[in-house]
Amino acid sequence: MSNENNIAPINEDLNVVKYEVEEIKQKIYTIRGKQVMLDRDLAMEFEVETKRINESVKRNSKRFPEEFCFQLNEKDFDSLRS
Repeated sequence: MSNENNIAPINEDLNVVKYEVEEIKQKIYTIRGKQVMLDRDLAMEFEVETKRINESVKRNSKRFPEEFCFQLNEKDFDSLRS
């Protein structure tokens, strides 16, 4: 159920984390014309090691279509650093 502001009520027993929109926007990059988040940033948000994110993608490849998940090449990486 939601209230008149379209905000779902929070179950106080759950460990709910509130994210600031601007904080998330700063972690979204445009690479190859697509908006993406880096595995390291996702790992930080989910409080897991980066390798756990990558393992999940490999184990569940059908859940991560190519347009949502790809490896950076050297040119992509260099453009992020500059």
